[in-house]
Amino acid sequence: MIYINIGSNLNSTKGDRLYNLKKSVELINSKQLKILKISKIYETPSYPNQKNPKFLNICVAGSTNEKPESLINKFKAIEKKLQRNRGLKNQPRTCDIDIIDYYGKILNSKKIILPHPRAHLRSFVLYPLIEISPRWVHPILNKKIEFLIKKLNLKLRNEITRLNESVIIKQ
Repeated sequence: MIYINIGSNLNSTKGDRLYNLKKSVELINSKQLKILKISKIYETPSYPNQKNPKFLNICVAGSTNEKPESLINKFKAIEKKLQRNRGLKNQPRTCDIDIIDYYGKILNSKKIILPHPRAHLRSFVLYPLIEISPRWVHPILNKKIEFLIKKLNLKLRNEITRLNESVIIKQ
């Protein structure tokens, strides 16, 4: 299984943050990647500057025969289609798509690091991920997701909100 985190904290000209998540899922599902599960939507403050708009995040589980490097290229094209401007690190963005885990593969290349190097430190990755894969184990740390969540500081655990909104795949 591969796990992807999708986030948005800026509106695009086509829609709001929720629209950006829904459109990302729609485009990902049409790019040789079969989406099998989608978490509820979670909202968190923006880091490191909490004055920036809050993020909406989801986790998607899927399967594919595509190589991770090829997926990254497709995800960057989707981000661009949704008007992401790549500039300063951690700046607000309409769309951010990250591969969190690719079939448990460990990879460190110029193009991609797997699993995502900071996934275990981020509430906006771990909470949506545990919802759709409660038995997930970090491929390098060999730690269960429950353990990783308990290791988050109290502030990170308290400032994440699960919304009642969902992203549905159109069949």
